[in-house]
Amino acid sequence: MTAPGSLLNAGVLAPGGEDTDQLPEGSSSLAELAAQYGLRPSSARPGLVSYLRLLWQRRHFILAYATARNVSMYTEARLGQLWQVLTPLLNSAVYYLIFGIIFEANRGISNYTAFLVIGVFIFAFTERSIVVGSTVMRANIALIRALYFPRACLPLAYVLVEFQQLAVSMLVVFAIVLGTGEPLTWYWLLLLPTLVLQGMFNVGAALLMARFGAGAQDFSELIPFLTRVWRYFCGVMYSVTSLPSYATLPVWAKDLISLNPAAVYISLARYALMATQRADAPGAQPYNAAKCALFNATKHPPLQAYCHPTTSIGELWLVGIGWAVVTLVVGAVYFWQAETRYGRG
Repeated sequence: MTAPGSLLNAGVLAPGGEDTDQLPEGSSSLAELAAQYGLRPSSARPGLVSYLRLLWQRRHFILAYATARNVSMYTEARLGQLWQVLTPLLNSAVYYLIFGIIFEANRGISNYTAFLVIGVFIFAFTERSIVVGSTVMRANIALIRALYFPRACLPLAYVLVEFQQLAVSMLVVFAIVLGTGEPLTWYWLLLLPTLVLQGMFNVGAALLMARFGAGAQDFSELIPFLTRVWRYFCGVMYSVTSLPSYATLPVWAKDLISLNPAAVYISLARYALMATQRADAPGAQPYNAAKCALFNATKHPPLQAYCHPTTSIGELWLVGIGWAVVTLVVGAVYFWQAETRYGRG
């Protein structure tokens, strides 16, 4: 039983049954005694609003736990917290070698270095949130069984860890973007709502993955492969509009590539930080069939601005907001429904 009250002045209840002789005066049963002192079964699931209130009350625990996890992740490495930045940078270097040089995926992109680095860092935030979220319940089973707290604290804390790492990494992204010739403009402020929306989506996705992963380890083993495939449909390493077969794809396939969550947040981040991306985006100039056809033949970046856009920037914002809100609400409700099951077995 848990409650805000106490039984310090009450009689001792005999174990093994309901001994009414030892109950306080005026109480004829344990149920009446529990109601008198505001007690409730500890295994009972609170209402959704009460559950959210409990999460808010434990916000300091979530922040402290996330910070401690973030600090302890690289304590045994000689370079320590530098790996927060080195890992995505090394990934960017590998992708640049393979896709930028060998496969010439930089065609149609004016500033491929900034384009690639932004895509890798932004996608890594979502990818890590989902992968870690799928294992969080089983990885913390001892803590879950030892203490009572809203189980959603764990997925929230792990997403916060990834957000803290992204915040540090963005300093390096800013340096690379500026170093490759992109100007510092007011558009950079659009990165803040982009990351907020992405964070909301990641929390909802982590809650969904946490419930799925708590029931079956096989699901957690499958997630890294699915996110790896997802990476190639988000335009992390190349512009999907520059692919030779893109123009022949049906409309639903173009929407699937352009409007999936990771692709939307990557596109919004690039739009905020890269002036070349805004200038060369399809639809930035009045449509010109001849210049658009020439772009499809030569992949000269400025010519892409004269092509019809698949999605406008306004549509990207609306879709980004929709993904964030819907995923967060569905993830929170779905996780809350199984709150009392976590830690059993």
